[in-house]
Parts: sequence; C-alpha cells; structure tokens
Amino acid sequence: MASHRRPKQPSRARVTMLTTAAAAAVAISAQAANAAPSEKPSKDAVKSKVDALYEQAEQATEKYNGAKEKQEKLQKEISTIQDNVARGQQDLNKLRDGLGSMAAGQYRSGGIDPSLQLFLSSHPDEYLDKAATLSQVSGQQADSLKKIQDKQRQLAQQRAEATGKLKDLSATRTELGNKKKEVQSKLAEAQKLLNTLTAQEKQQLAQAEQSRATRGTERVSMGKITPGSGHAGAAFSAAQSVIGTPYVYGATGPSSFDCSGLTSWAYAQAGVSIPRTSEAQGNAGQRIYSQSQLQVGDLVLFYGDLHHVGLYAGKGMVLHAPHTGANVRYEAIGNMPFQFGVRI
Repeated sequence: MASHRRPKQPSRARVTMLTTAAAAAVAISAQAANAAPSEKPSKDAVKSKVDALYEQAEQATEKYNGAKEKQEKLQKEISTIQDNVARGQQDLNKLRDGLGSMAAGQYRSGGIDPSLQLFLSSHPDEYLDKAATLSQVSGQQADSLKKIQDKQRQLAQQRAEATGKLKDLSATRTELGNKKKEVQSKLAEAQKLLNTLTAQEKQQLAQAEQSRATRGTERVSMGKITPGSGHAGAAFSAAQSVIGTPYVYGATGPSSFDCSGLTSWAYAQAGVSIPRTSEAQGNAGQRIYSQSQLQVGDLVLFYGDLHHVGLYAGKGMVLHAPHTGANVRYEAIGNMPFQFGVRI
C-alpha cells in the first residue's frame, strides 16, 4: 500500500520572515508611488546661485590678475638680470685677458734679477726708466686683480638674485594656473545651472539683464552727467566709449574687459598708469569714504575684499564691467556694497 504523508509545514520563524519581507516590499512600493518627483529649481533660485558663482569667479579673477601681473614683472626682472650677467661676464673675460697679457709681458722681460740687470747695463739711466715702467705695470696688475674680484662678486650676487626670482616665478605660475582653474570651474558650474532652464526662462533672464542696463543708461541720461576735466574726465570718456562691450575674465580691452581691466584701460587712455587689480587700485590715490564727495571718473571699490571696481558716473551711478554674461554698463552704486572711492 502507498503511504500517505502530510506535507511538511513551514516553520513559524520562516513564516514570520516572509510576512515581514512582504510587508516591507508593500511599504516601499507605497512610498515610491506617493513620493513627489524632485522639483526643478525655479528661475529665480537658479539666478541667485549663478550670481553667487559669478561673484566667486570674479574674486578668483582678481587673484588670477594679480598672479599674472606678478609673473610678467618677474619675467622682465629676470630678463634684465640675465642681460646684466651676460654683459658682466664679457667684462670679466676682458679683464682676465688683459691681466694675462700683462703677466706674460712681465715674464718675458723679467727673467734676470733687476739688480744684476742694472750692473750689466751699458745704459743705467735707460734701465731705470724701464724699471719704473715695470713697477707701474705691477700696480696696474694689482688694480686689474681687484676689478676682477669685484666683478666676480657682483656676478655671483646677480646670479643668486636670478635664481631666487626664478623660484618665485615658478610658484607664481603654479598659483596662476590654480586660479585660472578656479575661475573656469565656477563659470562651468554656473553654465550647468543655466542649462537647466528652458529657452523661455533664459530669454527672461537676458531681458532682465538688458532692462537693468537700459535703466542705468536712462538714469544717467536724465541726470545730464558730463565727464568732467583732467585725467579722471578723460578716463571716464574712454570707458563710456566701450559701453556694451562684454565682460571676459582677465581681459583688458578694447574688445572685452573684466572690472579692473576696464578701469586700468580707461586711465591708460588718459595717459595714466594705475595697477592692474582692483585691490591694488584701492591704494592708487586719495581714498574718499563719502559718496557725496565723489567726482565723475573717480574709482569706486566694492565688497570687503575689494574684488570689484568701477568708475563713478555721478548721480549715485557707477560705470563698470559687471560679471560674466553682462556687458559694460551703468548701474546704481547701491546695488553693490560700496567701500570707498579713490581719486587718482
């Protein structure tokens, strides 16, 4: 007869485990179904983040400009020192050649003891004249030796100075590269955010930028601002001539500018050389802390670290190169944290 066995029942522990797993799966499914999709950041939120990134990029830009200026200065100094060393080496070689010729002449004429030469000489007076000349030659030889020693010390100092500046140049080039990467990183991050916007939203932001520039121009026009006279007036007129030119980091014109590139270029057109970076421009003249005392063409510095600069346009307005994505334009001073003005 066939045996009839009851099927093996699952253990209580196994039933509990399966039940718990099933419940968890149901809960996860429910959460997934009810979870709200991740919200796309609003146009205003994107603009706020992009503006912050542009400001950070401008801070890095001014550090980049400073490193670039230092690199150019060091390269000129090193070139000058190397030229001096080359000329000094030529002078040293001439001194050595002259000393060698002098020593050879003495050797050829000094093979006999001077006292014996005098005893044997048929013309003692003539010999005494020669002896006096020989003494003079020895004095010239000592003088040449001293000149050679002095020149050697000078060349050693110049070579040591060049070596130190070359090390400084290497460090400056590294800093320059790092700051350039930092600027590019901030700008790339900003562009990535802008790419999340729709075409319509991008157009709205562009229109807002254009409207801001237009309002500034209208306010300046209504105020009937005139450039003024002197170097400041000439610099301001030069800056007015490039209104609408795009902002590009590290640029000094005339087809594009960053903030300090615009101000240094404008003053250069007026025949005045001022430092390249905004921070250095803050020390280029008399500081003016009251906005009411500013004159058209004065430099205007913004932010605690002085990473932005423009030209005072009168009536509470500034003419400046704002940031990436914008052009040279007029803007109200109150739109940025004013620190002080500088009269060149």
